[in-house]
Amino acid sequence: MPSSTKATEARHSKPVQVLGRVGMACYGVVHLIIAYLAIRIVASGGGQEADGRGAITEIGSTGFGGFLLWVVAVGLIAYGLWQALMAINGYQWIDKERRRTMKRVASAARCVMGISLGVYAIQLAAGSGSQGGSGDQQQQEFTAKLLALPAGPFLVGVLAVVVLGVAVSSAAKGIRKTFLDDLDFSSLPSGSRRWVERLGRVGYLAKSVVFGVVGVLIGYAAFTHDPGQAGGLDAALRTLADQPFGPVLLIAVAAGFAAFGAYCFGAAWAHRK
Repeated sequence: MPSSTKATEARHSKPVQVLGRVGMACYGVVHLIIAYLAIRIVASGGGQEADGRGAITEIGSTGFGGFLLWVVAVGLIAYGLWQALMAINGYQWIDKERRRTMKRVASAARCVMGISLGVYAIQLAAGSGSQGGSGDQQQQEFTAKLLALPAGPFLVGVLAVVVLGVAVSSAAKGIRKTFLDDLDFSSLPSGSRRWVERLGRVGYLAKSVVFGVVGVLIGYAAFTHDPGQAGGLDAALRTLADQPFGPVLLIAVAAGFAAFGAYCFGAAWAHRK
């Protein structure tokens, strides 16, 4: 039996569907906590690192942190594996091959993100989650390694362009509402489409802003040959906070991340098989 056929059968199986959808809900929870951490930046200028790893750490700091970390770890790893199956042969409902390929590439990226966050949650639950540094530190270390290579600044510049491309793609999703193509609203309560649509649009637009700032930071690191100028989600949010009207911008972005987190719950229920 071809591997693609096996992947299709696995993706359509009930256990994989349930675990993948629960995992997508966990992915939504992570975004809701990132929104909360972003608001804390506005309130105090400090606080927990406002990215996926910071959200996992915040979960671990609660009264039932140990238990919740294991739940989130299983959910995020399940989500990552579900996205891996989608990357292999998913999105069959998309007619245009180019769009289907782009969606599969995006699923591959979400696979890596989901599994890496799930593994970090396991490390944190086991007492070793502080190893490896923050998300921004890892981004800077990776940028430093690229800069040390022949044509390093060019490679970092290419990375910046790729991230900016992700920002443009996210904005296009929000504006054109193409994310709705992946949802089957017949499985949702009547009248819910409007709310899922609005939450998704706001969420994708907010994510496009942050991806855009991350791309600019990486591009500046390439221009200055200084990996310390690069950064991830947390650095992007803090950069926004430092701009004129920064608190207002950051609150708007935090609201967008919260909207995306809520959207994930509806998408988890209604995502096409």
